[in-house]
Amino acid sequence: MRLKEKIEKDFKEALKRGDPVKIRALKLLKASLFDFQQRKRYKLSQKENLTEEELKEKSELEDEEIIEILFSEIKEREKAISEFKKGKREDLIKKEEEEIKVLKEYLPPQLSPAEVEKVVRETIEKVGKKEMGLVMKELVPKIKGKAEMGLVSQIVQKILKE
Repeated sequence: MRLKEKIEKDFKEALKRGDPVKIRALKLLKASLFDFQQRKRYKLSQKENLTEEELKEKSELEDEEIIEILFSEIKEREKAISEFKKGKREDLIKKEEEEIKVLKEYLPPQLSPAEVEKVVRETIEKVGKKEMGLVMKELVPKIKGKAEMGLVSQIVQKILKE
């Protein structure tokens, strides 16, 4: 089952069960997915002369794109949490944390920082150059969706400074 179908199915089940946290998190996610898909469709329509059917097919979101959107949604909530902490809004912090937990259910199993470090070291050894751009170019396809890219970047920088 594709990720988008799973999200749709889980949303319908959450509605039936009356799970307010999951409903809220998935409703916001679905809105982001829809927005991204519409922008993708518009860009395709501007570049290529496609039939309506081809446009619909090519603008469908791939699981990798959905994973990127999930990371983005989680990051937004983490930023909100840091702001709510400044305002001592425990109720809103809890709400955002609950939504993050729901969104993380749709991510593939994540690599631990130690696993990321291992892959980074192997990649640096393979590339042989200690340039951030070259390392990231080789590294990203291996771990995309399996680790938060901010963490990956920090680990690469740390290792390159050694």
